[in-house]
Amino acid sequence: QVQLVESGGGLVQAGGSLRLSCAASGRTFSNLAMGWFRQTSEKEREFVSAINWSGRRTYYADFVEGRFTISRDNAKNTVYLEMNSLKPEDTAVYYCAAGLLSTSPVTYDYWGQGTQVTVSS
Repeated sequence: QVQLVESGGGLVQAGGSLRLSCAASGRTFSNLAMGWFRQTSEKEREFVSAINWSGRRTYYADFVEGRFTISRDNAKNTVYLEMNSLKPEDTAVYYCAAGLLSTSPVTYDYWGQGTQVTVSS
């Protein structure tokens, strides 16, 4: 089992920045790929970014457009999502997940509880 706890969400003005963190405990974190997904009441859960176990391979959704950066620190069992130039359409609950590297939520076995990101215009 892996337990994931997100933090760092909040309210920010458009153009601002936030850094999300996801702390993992339980099973060996460094063996797992990590992903960030987001969901709103109007949309299904969508892929944002993913990183492989070593941190050398990263993937981003097209809408990120170079604004977000995913990283991980295996010594701290933590994955990060640095979000810059935030837009109102980035407003969502952001979830981190652990599992097999992909852009699909179905390959991730473990999920955090989510952290709300709200971007005001």
